[in-house]
Amino acid sequence: MTKHRSLSRTLNFLRFKRKSWFFLKFGFLVFALIVFCEYIIYYLVIFQCHWPEVKTIASESKQQTPEPVLKVMFLADTHLLGEINGHWLDKLRREWQMERAFQTALWFLQPEIAFILGDVFDEGKWSSPEAWAADVERFRRVFQHPPHTQLIVVAGNHDIGFHYEMNTYKLQRFKKVFDFGELFSIKGINFVMVNSVAMEGDGCTICSSMEAQLIKLSHLLNCSRQEKYHSSPKCSGIQQLSASAPILLQHYPLYRRSDADCTGEDSAPPEKKNLLFEERYDVLSKEASQKLLWWFQPRLILSGHTHSACEVLHDGKIPEISVPSFSWRNRNNPSFIMGSITSVDYSLSKCFLPLEHTVLTIYCIAGILVALLMLTHCQPV
Repeated sequence: MTKHRSLSRTLNFLRFKRKSWFFLKFGFLVFALIVFCEYIIYYLVIFQCHWPEVKTIASESKQQTPEPVLKVMFLADTHLLGEINGHWLDKLRREWQMERAFQTALWFLQPEIAFILGDVFDEGKWSSPEAWAADVERFRRVFQHPPHTQLIVVAGNHDIGFHYEMNTYKLQRFKKVFDFGELFSIKGINFVMVNSVAMEGDGCTICSSMEAQLIKLSHLLNCSRQEKYHSSPKCSGIQQLSASAPILLQHYPLYRRSDADCTGEDSAPPEKKNLLFEERYDVLSKEASQKLLWWFQPRLILSGHTHSACEVLHDGKIPEISVPSFSWRNRNNPSFIMGSITSVDYSLSKCFLPLEHTVLTIYCIAGILVALLMLTHCQPV
């Protein structure tokens, strides 16, 4: 009898030990799966991205010192969800994706500047002061950055409202957080940030003020760029900036009929490519687009808003890049643009983020395997 009890205790102990070892391994595999899908995959994907090469011209006045190269990230349409439309799980999933992507890119690529081309928030156009403060706090957590990287944000229609929703209060609270300005110059490179929502052309107070500021800025840049203006009385006493042609940054794209000519795996889906764009809603009006081109004669334009990629050539010589959305909520294959820029040249490349379908597929396959393992283990011997 004693021998039988001893044998029974030994068998029970072995069963317990085997179960414990199984659940320990099971827990470790689940933990490893989560770490891979929520951390490691971002490193594996973003490590494939590298800064594009750009030609540098030595300046005689600087004893053949090459032109300094500025490393810039451009992203758009993050659409941080608000308290009205944002389900907590949707918020958690998409914000975590953007946070991990952005922080991994900052750590690996070490950009000097990151521009977000509008629609940072999804509900800024109607959020209450309390909701706005909460959204800003979440933005600062998701897009926190080290001191050596500057983060500059351009206003979008979801941040301050469409033209019919925009007012001074919304614009000022946006400027208070993001220090929104029209000109940013660094390393001899001029970036012009346009509040494209205010380019309505109907003479509204905000629109008129914006256009007046842009005209003044274009005069300043033109006086700095062209030799013939240096001796002109119109340019006397004007602050001299770099003679570099500006890079235009805005939320709305310049006018184009549709995305029919856009190509690439992150361009608009086939069923949307031939849909005609509405002026002042999907794109700027023809008149506003021509004004910006005439005022600034930019060497490059970057925009957002459509959530899809596109490359357009304006007036046969001025390229515009529409930057796709950075969020899984708007597309399965988000990305951002990497730019190596000097005062006379630039080179761009695109860095894709992990596909949402890839991550979900990994979780589904792992879930099926785990279920099979559990069934196999729980079967009586």
